[in-house]
Amino acid sequence: MSRNAVETVMGAVVLVVAALFLFFAYTTSQVARVSGYELLAKFSNASGLKDGGDVRISGIKVGSVTEETLDPKTFQAIVHMSIDPSIKLSVDSVAEIASSGLLGDNFINIEPGNEDDLIAPGGTITHTQAAMSLENLIGQVIYNQAQGSKSSSGNGASGNNGGAPEHP
Repeated sequence: MSRNAVETVMGAVVLVVAALFLFFAYTTSQVARVSGYELLAKFSNASGLKDGGDVRISGIKVGSVTEETLDPKTFQAIVHMSIDPSIKLSVDSVAEIASSGLLGDNFINIEPGNEDDLIAPGGTITHTQAAMSLENLIGQVIYNQAQGSKSSSGNGASGNNGGAPEHP
C-alpha cells in the first residue's frame, strides 16, 4: 500500500511541475494577438506563415497575422495583419517573410520606409518579399555544383600533353 501512495504523490508532483512549466511558458512568450489597425500585404509565396504569427520591426513584435487568403485573380497570398496603433508605417515600407532560425517559425519582418505619406488603416503594403524556401536554395546549390563540375571536366586534359614537357 505504501508503494501506491508514493507513486501517486510522485505523479501529482510531476503534474504540478508540468502545469507550472506551461503557465510560465505561456506568460513569458508573446503569443497574445496584438489588437490594432489592419494592414494587408500580397506575397507570391507565404508558406510557413500561420494565423497568429508575429509581425516584427527590428525584432520587436508590433503585430499579428490575423488571416491568410488567396487572390483568385493573381493567385497571390493576401496576408491580413493587425498592427499596434502606436506604430505608423510609411508607404515605402517593405514587408518580408523571414524565419527565426533553420527550424523556427516564419514571421513577417517590416522594414520601415522614409516617406512622409503613411499607409492608412486597411491599406496595403505594396513592397513585399516572399519567403525563402530552403528546398529551393539547396536545389540551386546542387544544380550550380553539377554545372560547375561539367564545365571543369571538359577542359582538364588539353594543354601540355598530360604534364610532359613540350619539345620544340
